[in-house]
Amino acid sequence: MTGGAANESWNFSPSTGRLDGMAQLRDIVIDCSHPASLARFWAAAVDGYAIAPYDDAEIARLRSLGIYDLEDDPSVLLEGPGPRLFLQRVPEAKQVKNRVHLDLASPSVDAEVTRLVGIGASVVERYESHVTLADPQGNEFCVTLARDDLFTASAGLRMEA
Repeated sequence: MTGGAANESWNFSPSTGRLDGMAQLRDIVIDCSHPASLARFWAAAVDGYAIAPYDDAEIARLRSLGIYDLEDDPSVLLEGPGPRLFLQRVPEAKQVKNRVHLDLASPSVDAEVTRLVGIGASVVERYESHVTLADPQGNEFCVTLARDDLFTASAGLRMEA
């Protein structure tokens, strides 16, 4: 969309600092073959995220679909401080490189990569600025220096702990 009447319906809200009526990022959806196990990986991988609790209504909905074990849930939601992560079962296996991936920031890339490999990730490739990994079902993601550390490293400075 370019200029014109469509944009005139967006009103800036000083209280929220956003354009009212404009789309907001809600979920990042990850296709996979077994959402429950991959949800556990991502809950352990990303700070502040946890599998959303199942309420009675959701358990009843799953049972109406013939799903009695939450381990067989075809879609699992992770909630945290940012956009929700929504893991959904798809019938096909991953075929090619992801077109979109997550970037995780850490003050120590090497330590974080070691931790993530310990919970099931695998290293795909190492670069000077980041490391590309794959989750247990092959979805790529990257670990890079946290923003403040990235600026410090790029300036040639080293912060001692």
